[in-house]
Amino acid sequence: MSILKSLIYLLIYPGLLFLFVYSTFCEWFDRKLYARLQNRVGPAYTGRAGILQPVADFFKLLFKEDIIPERADRVIFSSLPVVGLAIVLTAGLYLPLWNIDVSIPSYNSFQGDIIVVLYLLSLPTLIFFLAGWHSTNFFSTLGGVRVLTMLFGYEVPLFLAILSPAIVADSWRLAEIADFYQKCPFLLLFQLTGFFVAVIALQAKLERTPFDIPHAETEIVGGTFTEYSGKKLAFFRLMTDIEMVVGSGLIATVFMAGFPGNAFVSFVNFIIKTLIVISILSLIRAACSRIRIDQMVNFSWKWLTPLAVMQLFISILVKGVFWRILQ
Repeated sequence: MSILKSLIYLLIYPGLLFLFVYSTFCEWFDRKLYARLQNRVGPAYTGRAGILQPVADFFKLLFKEDIIPERADRVIFSSLPVVGLAIVLTAGLYLPLWNIDVSIPSYNSFQGDIIVVLYLLSLPTLIFFLAGWHSTNFFSTLGGVRVLTMLFGYEVPLFLAILSPAIVADSWRLAEIADFYQKCPFLLLFQLTGFFVAVIALQAKLERTPFDIPHAETEIVGGTFTEYSGKKLAFFRLMTDIEMVVGSGLIATVFMAGFPGNAFVSFVNFIIKTLIVISILSLIRAACSRIRIDQMVNFSWKWLTPLAVMQLFISILVKGVFWRILQ
């Protein structure tokens, strides 16, 4: 029975099948909401209200010609999309979606799993850099350099913001953090600053407007992905969609008390809370225009990082007061 449950977890929910279906749905939801915010229609023809458009785009790319630049390293160039997709899929398996018993550690829930998820979500940035660098194209290389430059801006505030709720919960395990805030939901009010810092940093990590600097079409054609086509580009696009789902799920776990309830209720909770985060991402995307790379880094260090540090101090103070009251 445990083997069957593990296979379901890996292949169906929240594994490969679920993340593929839900990430394409989230792409449709994001595109549709983004269009409505700009008084446009958005996807409309493939499936009801265009809901199958991301799936159609994915399979269309799978059957398009797959070109590898003559001077590119064929092995690295071809393997990076698959490696990147495997990384974000692995990160998704650590989200506590099956109402995990916090008293029983398992292969996908253990002390420190929040660090593992943050680490795995950092690797796609390096994948994008390597993809641009090994494309041996000027625009791709410049896009890769921009990706790496942005990493030094948003990564620190993102880590500080995500780890602040863990400090108050006195745990580095996602299931225990979610369980703690389910029992003490009022403490989430002290994490509002960290929540918005994490959402903005996630927007930058996903390279969405106004942080879509690494693939600015008006400046560097397609940036990192200029030389990618066919199934490799399809995998990269799917990788980004799944990264958005996993990042939103991580924020919902630590800032929205996770996904309590039985399997069905937990599933509904996950859908609702991740869509709330994605809606905020879409709102930011619609409200802002692209900024320069130096503006992005300055914004991260002048605003996001100080706010994240302030949230960290608030969490330490709340932890000291709260645990002293309990004792």
